[in-house]
Order: sequence, then structure tokens, then C-alpha cells
Amino acid sequence: MADRTPTVDRSLSLLRCDIDLEAPGRHQGFLRLPHSVHRSAYGWIPIPIASIRNGSGPRVLLVAGNHGDEWEGQMVLGELLRELTTSHIRGQVVILPSLNFPAAQAGLRTSPIDGGNMNRAFPGDTHGTTTSQIAWWIEHVLLPGFDLLLDLHSGGSSLTYLPCVLAYRQPETNEMNRLLGLARAFGAPVSFFSATPTSQGRTLSAAALRQGVLGLATEIGGGGLVTPASMTLMRRGVRRVLHTAGLLPDIRLDPPDPTRLMQVGGDDHHVYTMESGLFEPLVEVGDRVEAGQPAARIHHHASPWIAPTELRFALSGTVLCKRVPAVCEPGDCLFQLGSDFLP
Repeated sequence: MADRTPTVDRSLSLLRCDIDLEAPGRHQGFLRLPHSVHRSAYGWIPIPIASIRNGSGPRVLLVAGNHGDEWEGQMVLGELLRELTTSHIRGQVVILPSLNFPAAQAGLRTSPIDGGNMNRAFPGDTHGTTTSQIAWWIEHVLLPGFDLLLDLHSGGSSLTYLPCVLAYRQPETNEMNRLLGLARAFGAPVSFFSATPTSQGRTLSAAALRQGVLGLATEIGGGGLVTPASMTLMRRGVRRVLHTAGLLPDIRLDPPDPTRLMQVGGDDHHVYTMESGLFEPLVEVGDRVEAGQPAARIHHHASPWIAPTELRFALSGTVLCKRVPAVCEPGDCLFQLGSDFLP
């Protein structure tokens, strides 16, 4: 089991965990971040956390609610909390079902307190906004010593996704092979890999990379919806990853479906609008498209006598995600493409 002794002074943060993460057995409680506001002078933000630890084995951190409007992961981690006992575990699992709790409570992508996007807030700041303070504690106090991070996302309110696992490419061959094995175990239709971020990466997966923790994320569903298919895939995929990692050695599950390995690059793998209007998609998620193919029309509802603006794909590839709301503004992402990846 990895040593999780933090390399920073915990007292730099006002956030406190009211359970002992080193203790064997099952424990549940809250991360407490002081939050003094008009309605509650001595209040604190309660972020649910649980730890289940039994002997030696891998240490796995499970996170959902990084974005508050992404539902499947939050529900599946709640199920795991109710289902797992110490006897199931070999090692330790720490579960944060609603990481950005203010956003999750409000059903928003970003925090209603400070507008913070948790997955763009790392490495955080002990003297920053609420979101930044939570991010700092997660990266510098909690993450060190874990073997695996599984960060559960879906498309949220503004995107719908071809269900997929995603991760950063690992610089070490052994680590990349482990990542590929875990992605295949999850069993999503697609597993896509992005270039390794710079040391200034702002996501939770980038934080894991900085702390030497293998990081895997998901994008399951979206559009503000939860479906039986998205819940089934998330439920089974999480359990298969935990089994493959060695944390749940005795669990029995159906074998995963094959996953298609893909990669995502820079802006040329995306279609952005630079105009306001109404977004008319010309393709669907999962479609194969060619460079130069029409992607969308932007209708000018403020001046309907002007012909719609047509946007085209810069590259060939498979449509991984699509914007949901028709109303759009300059800078909105309409599509993301993936291309085949040969590890």
C-alpha cells in the first residue's frame, strides 16, 4: 500500500476532515469548510466523505459531483456507500460522492457561491475562493499516496456524450498499460486519451498526475438526463474497475464489452461557434464525419432575414459529444471529435 503521508502543512487549509482516513474499518462523515454568511454566521460547508479500509491492497479514490449537474456518478457512489462492507475490501477506498457540494446541491455545473468550476480549480489556493480551497485540500492533503483516482463525469446540462472513459496519456509504458487495462475493464463504447498536460493543468486528473496517482475519468450520458442505460454502464463499469484494480477481488460481474481506443487533440478536434444564434446540428453523437463536412448551422434569430452561418469540421473523426442547448454564444463548443488511437 502506498504511503499517503502528505508533503504539505495541513494547517495551511481551513478545511477539516471529521473522520480518520488512516483508521481501519468503515467511517463516514464530512469535510468541513468554514463558511460565514448572512444566514449562518458560524456555518460550514458539509462535503460527504467515507472511507472503507481492510488490510493491505490498493488505495482508490472515487469522486463524483466534480460538476454538480452530472448525476450518474453521484447516484452510483451513493449506492456503493450503502452496499460495501469492510469484508468486501482489500485495501482502502475513499468515496466523495459530491465533491463540489455547493454545485451538487444546486444542480449546477459550477458553484453558486463563487461561480467556481471545480475541474478548472486545481491546484487550488488555501486563501482563495471556496472552490479553490476545496481543490487545494484534495490535491495536497488527500491525493498523495493513492494508487488510483476514478473521477466520474457525464455531459451535464450543456453536452451529451458518446459514453466513454477518458484519461491523459502516461509517459511511462507500464503506467499506460495499466491505464489501458482499467479502461478496457470499464467497458464503455469508447476510451479516449488526451496529451499529457503541462504541470499547470487545472483538472482533477492533472492533479492526480502531479501527485503520482493514476487517473481515470468518465463521460457517461448528459443533456441533464439520467437513463437506464447510462446508470447500468456507470454501475457496472465502476465495479469492474475496482475488481481489476484488486480492491474488490471477489466481486462477480459480466465481462465488459469491447472499447474503441481513440484520442483527442487540440482545437482542430472541436467545432466552436463565433456567433450568437440558434444551433442546428447536422450530425449526431457517434457519427463518422469527414474533414470539410458541414457540422452545423447557426440561425440568426435576431435577424432572420440573414441566411444561417454554416460551420464545417476541420478534421475527419467520430463525434464524441454535442452541445445540447440550441441557444449559443461566441466561444461555445458545439462538437468534439475523436480519432483512432494506437497505443
